[in-house]
Amino acid sequence: MAIKIKAIERLQKIGKYADTYRYQMQPDLYSSLAQDKVIREAALRSGVSEGVMHACWDAAGEVIKAWATEGHSVALPGLGTMRFGLSAQTVADVNDVKANLIKTRRIIFYPAVELKEELKNTSVIITCYDRNGEIVKRVTSSDDGTVEDPEGETNGSSGSNGSGGSSENQGGGTTGGNGGSNTGGGTNTGGGSNTGGDGGGDDQGDGTI
Repeated sequence: MAIKIKAIERLQKIGKYADTYRYQMQPDLYSSLAQDKVIREAALRSGVSEGVMHACWDAAGEVIKAWATEGHSVALPGLGTMRFGLSAQTVADVNDVKANLIKTRRIIFYPAVELKEELKNTSVIITCYDRNGEIVKRVTSSDDGTVEDPEGETNGSSGSNGSGGSSENQGGGTTGGNGGSNTGGGTNTGGGSNTGGDGGGDDQGDGTI
């Protein structure tokens, strides 16, 4: 098993490396698997009928939704836990607390240790394409396999969680896209460094829950 990545030579239009060509990394995405195919495969691996697996799948989904909307952090078997949260502005006066301070609602996922270990131990294969779309190199990544830990994020400091932080890409795209959406302060895989801000998008400040 391996994660496939494309490194594509593109002309940078803004930032530190404007008007130069640099290789940007992005996932070589597979097709999206339909729910029925996942259920069918799970039924084969578990030895139960597809109908039973479908019923269990649907029931688990309903339980997760119900408990998460009641404020619980819910276990996702074999994957981790999830909960709902908010990104909202802060105010100094209790009389100013209103529902319209809420900026976004969030789904927060914390991966299990086993899932993070699986990702850490999975190799990354990078295929490099020049500006003409020709393959010029293939390489297997030798990174240390560090997995981003959402539990280590501080509220209001991440440029990707809607909490008021800002990210600026300086010549490299993030893995998964070309925008600056990595957690503030991190270094992306496209050659540029992200400079995420510290939250506080207006005079009232921002906070996450």
